[in-house]
Amino acid sequence: MQTLDTNRVITFTCPDSSGLVAEISTFLAQENVNITEANHHTETQTGEALLRFSFKELGTVKTIDEWREKGKYLEKKFKGTLNVYDVSHPMKVVIAVSKFGHCLQDLILRTQSGALPIEICAVVSNHETWRSFVEWADIPFHYVPMEKGKKQEQEAQIRAIVENSEAELLILARYMQILSKEMCAEFNGKAINIHHSFLPSFKGAKPYSQAHEKGVKIIGATAHYVTTDLDEGPIIEQSIERVDHSVSVEEFMNIGRDTESIALNRAVRWHAERRVLLSGKRTVVFQ
Repeated sequence: MQTLDTNRVITFTCPDSSGLVAEISTFLAQENVNITEANHHTETQTGEALLRFSFKELGTVKTIDEWREKGKYLEKKFKGTLNVYDVSHPMKVVIAVSKFGHCLQDLILRTQSGALPIEICAVVSNHETWRSFVEWADIPFHYVPMEKGKKQEQEAQIRAIVENSEAELLILARYMQILSKEMCAEFNGKAINIHHSFLPSFKGAKPYSQAHEKGVKIIGATAHYVTTDLDEGPIIEQSIERVDHSVSVEEFMNIGRDTESIALNRAVRWHAERRVLLSGKRTVVFQ
């Protein structure tokens, strides 16, 4: 039975070794698949090899567990880690947002147009600002206010929403609350944040106003994985724009928000397509 609509991705990380790519290619060819993409990168400083193959099954369809079982010999032979994913269906995600909704709007509209391979199962917010827009998009909206001294309870509600949605990714789309170290650890590699990291010298309130006063020439944003180190997680994507003396504070903010939306959209798409592999504190992104 031909099953061209069954899309799989295999990722493999191990110490680099002669014949590694050929071995995996041969393994897939023997299983009667059509390889649609093949990517390989070696980190020169550590000698770690990172590989990603996407393919379509042409004969009998195997379950993910069957693929993992068949690939165990690769892990043993090359002392590596094999992961197998089914990317035939959009990845389920939950989005967290506060008052600024430009990233939320962008993600929803791109998803509705088919440009993003995700299914937005729910939106959670500590404000009611975006309820009507989210419900207009026919997405469940959860108001989870932040009350002093009740951070644990609030995060427990967010965890429950993610779990009940069977979501694989939590997207912090300008969610202006700092997650606890416990929650960051729990969502390691499963939560993406966006922030104005191209303005590192301007912390606190009104960073774009501070940057404007200093005559900054480049502004931008960074999408990264959430870790227990605040805003220092592995970087997935960055977007920048040049500005000059003629640009007003208001336009600074508009340009900055555009870069935030662009960087976050790309990071979410690449994560959902299993194109992002972690190597220590760095990411390898097979675009």
